[in-house]
Amino acid sequence: MSARRRYIEFRRFSHATSIAVGSSAAFACALATVAIWGIVGPLFHYSDTWQLTINTGTTIVTFLMVFVIQNTQNRDAQAMQLKLDELIRAVEQARNELVDLEDLSDEDLHRLQLQFEGLRKAAEDARITRETAGVAN
Repeated sequence: MSARRRYIEFRRFSHATSIAVGSSAAFACALATVAIWGIVGPLFHYSDTWQLTINTGTTIVTFLMVFVIQNTQNRDAQAMQLKLDELIRAVEQARNELVDLEDLSDEDLHRLQLQFEGLRKAAEDARITRETAGVAN
C-alpha cells in the first residue's frame, strides 16, 4: 500500500473515530465501564491489579486518542485557514498579505496584532466621539 493510500485511510479512520468517540453513546459506554470497574472493586478487594486494570486501559486509550484527535484538529485547522484565505482573497478591501498568516514569524504576528489593536482602539474612539457629539446636539 502506498504512503498516500495509508494517509487517506488514516484520515478516514481518524475522522470516523473522532465522530464516534465524541458521541453521547461513547461517553455512556466510558461511564458504564468506570461504573462496572467501581462495582467489581469489592470482588477484587480493591487490589493493585484491580487498580492497574483501569489505569492501564485508560492510559492506552488516551495515548491512541491523542493521535486521532491531533489528526482531526490539524485537518480542521487547515480547512478553516483555507476558508479564511479564500474570504480574504475575495474581499476587495482586504489585505492579501494576511493570506497564509499562520506561516509568519512570532514577531510579524505580534506586529500585526498591535496594528489590529490600534484599529480597534481607533474605532472605539470614533464611536465614543460620535456618541458624545450626538449627546451634545
